[in-house]
Amino acid sequence: MTRPVPMAELWRGALLESVHMGHAVVCDSSGQVVRSWGDPGLVMYPRSSSKMIQALPLLSSGAAAKYGLGTEQMALACASHNGAAIHTHRVNDWLEQLGLDDHDLRCGPQDPDDRPEHERLIRAFESPCQVHNNCSGKHAGFLTLGRHLEAGAEYHEIDHPVQQAALAAFEEVTGEASAGYGIDGCSAPNFATSLTGLARAMAWFASARDRSDRQSQAAAQLTEAMMKHPELVAGEGRACTELMRAMNGRAAIKTGAEAVFVAILPEQRLGVALKIVDGATRASECAIAAILVGLGVLDPADPATRKRLDAPILNRRGIDCGRIRATAEMRF
Repeated sequence: MTRPVPMAELWRGALLESVHMGHAVVCDSSGQVVRSWGDPGLVMYPRSSSKMIQALPLLSSGAAAKYGLGTEQMALACASHNGAAIHTHRVNDWLEQLGLDDHDLRCGPQDPDDRPEHERLIRAFESPCQVHNNCSGKHAGFLTLGRHLEAGAEYHEIDHPVQQAALAAFEEVTGEASAGYGIDGCSAPNFATSLTGLARAMAWFASARDRSDRQSQAAAQLTEAMMKHPELVAGEGRACTELMRAMNGRAAIKTGAEAVFVAILPEQRLGVALKIVDGATRASECAIAAILVGLGVLDPADPATRKRLDAPILNRRGIDCGRIRATAEMRF
């Protein structure tokens, strides 16, 4: 097996203090690997980077059209959001439209990463709800599909029609039989694939406009919704939101737990997938920024890029102590 390669490094003063190793793959619309780092055959969990795939049956089944879902709901179905008011209000409205509420979700409560909402809950002596969970949009999508299929309430279970539809879509777009599944942080199954399979899926999304089948039409709609509403996909200060804004419709990107990142590049019909071995988010954000710069869709001088690709390390007094930067291996 090919070893991981250095992808991001932290310099303090004149010394290299830390190195993050990882793997990455770029695939074209035919599913072929056009560039790779480390082991393209690495079997891994995509975690939340696969939410666009999990959302495919929501659209291709006709459920989204039946319930009148717009681009905001589509973006939220792909989101790992901060639990800010712009997220929770929209998910609550979505649930109300279905005649459901917070108790019907199966993702579990989560303290919101959004500071204003976190502080509001404290002042109001309220506990976080499931709608604050970063995956509540995905789960609202699951509930919508479950309602459309007239299936049971436990939509998160592996043998439920919702999850079987998600598995079928996952294997179709990765071009592989899944190696199995693990239970994600939000209680839904997360299907394993190779890193190449994940990049192949993203390239399939990127070239979706070239095809007319329902699954491809769904992929194109989800990609466009993400690029139209980057603030709903993550939130203020987050890499997905800031980098998509910086690319201005040239790519849709999505993070996943344990330092996974993917990118969909419709103009070039390319898909990207990467995984940092030690699970460090700072490294996955740095590496994906380097790849996007190398592929010509992200300006290296944009503040959102420099915040990740050549990020200053500041101490508690605001003194610049060093840099997190991409390694030479990641520079095109």
